Amino acid sequence: MQAQQIHVTIDRASPVPLYHQLAEQLSAAIADGTLQPGDPFENEVAVAERLQLSRPTVRRAIQELVDQGLLVRRRGLGTTVANKKVHRNFKLTSLYDDLKRDGRHPRTVVLEFRHETDERAAAGLDLPADALLLHVIRLRLADDRPLALLHNWLPPSSEDLTRAELETKGLYAALRDRGIKPVVAQQSIAARMPTAWEKRHLELGGSQPVLTMTRMAFDASGGAVEFGDHCYRAADYTIDLMVDER
Repeated sequence: MQAQQIHVTIDRASPVPLYHQLAEQLSAAIADGTLQPGDPFENEVAVAERLQLSRPTVRRAIQELVDQGLLVRRRGLGTTVANKKVHRNFKLTSLYDDLKRDGRHPRTVVLEFRHETDERAAAGLDLPADALLLHVIRLRLADDRPLALLHNWLPPSSEDLTRAELETKGLYAALRDRGIKPVVAQQSIAARMPTAWEKRHLELGGSQPVLTMTRMAFDASGGAVEFGDHCYRAADYTIDLMVDER
């Protein structure tokens, strides 16, 4: 497939750096769908000649988009538009619901579904160490591409959840059906290299990291709702935070 040439206007009299002008307009073409995930991207030599820019300027603009996860460079394949990232606001929502709201097509594969004790999860849920919890491991796909591995431990109040439910709806939707509503949570976000098992299920290359999130959620009365330990393909997932001055 031939790379599409994106119309770009460069204002050399502007105080905005040339590379940033280029990066902003290319980013807009990806955001508005002019460039679609998987589309080949015009090589930097062609862009430099077409726009009469230096190669370092074009290279810096392209690298900015790579750093933002909008473009992907692959040896032997060139530069292509990355898969659409999931931008998730930092609030108490279900990934399944977020994907549907963004017009994506979520699908869930339940990998494990068992009752067990787990001291770490029990501590996160404010339960005794020997409490019997429901442990569910799910692979979440977006548009049939693996996006996340979701480990959830649920207290005895949710022991009637079924594998079939969790394959057709989000966890929070299933809980809401039972009158259980998480209203407050403590979350921790980090990044690390994936395990071999995670690499296999998320279809990750040798040096690709995962973004991780642990969550302890409670209802309005302070009762434990869930303990989650999730990992996501870092190249396809972003968490947006809003901060203000107190």
